[in-house]
Amino acid sequence: MTTLNYVCIGIAITALFVAGTVILLYRKNVHKTMKTIDHMIEAAISGEFSERVFDESVLSAVEAKLAQFLSICSVSSKNLLAEKNKINELISDISHQTKTPVANILLYSQLLSEYKLPEDGSICVEALSTQAEKLNFLIQALLKTSQLETGMITVSPRQESVQKLLHTAREQIMPKADAKGISVVMENTTIHACFDLKWTVEAVYNIMDNAVKYTETGGSIVIKVIAYDLFCRIDITDSGIGVAEEEHSKIFTRFYRSSTVNSQEGVGIGLFLAREIITAEGGYIKLWSRRGSGSTFSIYLPIDK
Repeated sequence: MTTLNYVCIGIAITALFVAGTVILLYRKNVHKTMKTIDHMIEAAISGEFSERVFDESVLSAVEAKLAQFLSICSVSSKNLLAEKNKINELISDISHQTKTPVANILLYSQLLSEYKLPEDGSICVEALSTQAEKLNFLIQALLKTSQLETGMITVSPRQESVQKLLHTAREQIMPKADAKGISVVMENTTIHACFDLKWTVEAVYNIMDNAVKYTETGGSIVIKVIAYDLFCRIDITDSGIGVAEEEHSKIFTRFYRSSTVNSQEGVGIGLFLAREIITAEGGYIKLWSRRGSGSTFSIYLPIDK
């Protein structure tokens, strides 16, 4: 083997060594960059992200841009949270300040209704009492929603009887249903699921109340329970006016009311509160409905914690 051959072999070995070293350094740098990005995202998710001064010779341009993006998101998130807290504090203040006046209006309207008044006066007292009750309901619903969203009130799910849940909610809605001649048929069940009884009764009642409100006199409401591996499904089906398909995603938003039901009583917060409660328990609500064909609200409650 000639000297030239030895030189070529030496150059080739050196080249391979240099190439291997470059590849190892590149992989190490990529691993370091990905690890840094991972830490950034974890910090952003936990709300602890803070922007640092980066050395571009060490940190890639992607890391720098990601840091800028996360910083903007962090600021926006903090601003939104601050605004949300201000709104919730305002709602709490309004509720506190109006509680006594509304209670007094209800009390005095009830006292007035006990007196013999002219026909016009009796109508005015009845209207005053009705509107005061609506105002009281709205304020209390807003307060409950605010407390749920801020964590001031937390649901405490545990194994409960679904039959007890539905029986309690049905008892509460029957006076309204009887007044409109609406039958509420409920199947018996032995199924248990994981939920907070007090809050879930309110959620189920709100959905039943919605069904009674938008079902014509003489209609019907049927309640069924189906057990799956992970969830218990409660179907509340009414023979009411139904919901147009384009409104399915809107009716669970706060204060939403369809233009077709503006003549009906309501403030558009019952279904929103129901969804907040069920979601807080690890469940969800689905809707099947068509205009003029009634509605089925399906509540899915976790079987286990």
